Amino acid sequence: MRSRELGISFGDANAGPLDAITDVAGVRVGSVTLNEGEDVRTGVTVILPSEADVGAEQLFAGCHTLNGNGELTGLEWVRESGRLTTPIAITNTHSVGVVRDALVAQSVAGRQDDGFSWALPVVGETWDGMLNDINGQHVRPEHVEEAIARASGGAVEEGAVGGGTGMICHGFKGGIGTASRVVGAEHGAYTVGVLVQANHGSRERLTVGGAPVGRVIGRDVVPDPYEDLPGAAAGAGSIIVIVATDAPLLPHQCRRLAQRASLGIARTGGAGEHSSGDILLAFSTARQDLPPSDVADDTEPVTVPITMFVDSHISPLYHATIEATEAAIVNTLLAAETTTGRRGVTAYGLEPDRLLEAMGRFGP
Repeated sequence: MRSRELGISFGDANAGPLDAITDVAGVRVGSVTLNEGEDVRTGVTVILPSEADVGAEQLFAGCHTLNGNGELTGLEWVRESGRLTTPIAITNTHSVGVVRDALVAQSVAGRQDDGFSWALPVVGETWDGMLNDINGQHVRPEHVEEAIARASGGAVEEGAVGGGTGMICHGFKGGIGTASRVVGAEHGAYTVGVLVQANHGSRERLTVGGAPVGRVIGRDVVPDPYEDLPGAAAGAGSIIVIVATDAPLLPHQCRRLAQRASLGIARTGGAGEHSSGDILLAFSTARQDLPPSDVADDTEPVTVPITMFVDSHISPLYHATIEATEAAIVNTLLAAETTTGRRGVTAYGLEPDRLLEAMGRFGP
């Protein structure tokens, strides 16, 4: 069950029909999950930001780093150009390279080999070494190709799937989660969708709907996988947050939206701890008819008109981002099933009834 099915609300804005990042028209998500033997618990999740060729469409984008012990490749060009020019993939820490190379191959496939084709793919990671043989680098190019082929605009797989297969969140089983919010008609009725790969946080700080449920569901109630490995630091994981919206935001506005996702992490008890990698990216799917950003020629105009979202209406988008991020993290926890992996370590899923009972101790 998901948070809205349990009656858990985050703010006042309504969710989209799917309560997922795919409520933003054109956004598609696909995952490949690798569960092999006792040691392989990993995979890859791919987000296709547009039904068109994103390399040609060049969507406006911005990013923010809450804490930098992590990786989301391609961000220097996002910061420099203000544009997203590739699909987005999320996997485990030691598979970033192979996933990036697979996206390069996918990007240049079919193009004329003129020697000028290039790509700087956006690939994020979190560390799944507690449950997965991360040094085995089991994610391969064909898994990326399969995730792209599976990508769709429907319901998104959540929990211990794709890049989130081996992740742990607030001492429970973590992984992939998603949610969306729609702002009021007076602010344009735009949609904000969020997808997270959650592998962060400590049990004691887990908060849902303002209730400090992690204090109630202690290690004596549900074991914490970090207890199985003395010396492992609880809360040392990471989270990748991808925010999509159909509002016509400029790059600096996308960056501001990405910053607000940090507050959704905080509302669930995350703090961007010292050894955590918390990296956030936001992009707008609004079509701006932009020319290519790399090489100019005599056929391109010197200027082009663009549509800009008026800042006096942007605060509701901030709230939508915060609430969708919070909901996506909770949806991750609710969807992820108990998983046993490498060295017999077990990460337990957060059972809906147990969560509701814990929340009930703090009032309606």
